[in-house]
Amino acid sequence: MRKTTPLREGADLVTKEMRGTDGTAFPRHTASVESVLVLLEGSCTISFPDAAHELRAGDTFVVPADEVHQVVGTPDFTAVHVMPKDIRFDFRV
Repeated sequence: MRKTTPLREGADLVTKEMRGTDGTAFPRHTASVESVLVLLEGSCTISFPDAAHELRAGDTFVVPADEVHQVVGTPDFTAVHVMPKDIRFDFRV
């Protein structure tokens, strides 16, 4: 299971909760601007074409703009994704 739930919206930023279970992958994509992923519970891997980063509860990761990436729970995680309101995602990668 993978689920993204809107949390709060400010003047410039939005936050969304991301939940992944059973090792289910979120879709590969790029984003138009950088964002921040804050792991609250569990663990996940964020993979790029040339590197993979293991994240655990309490970790924060700055996701760069315009780089293909994918998040997978290892096996389960809960995170908050902080991003600018004008972010655009491209899932056609």
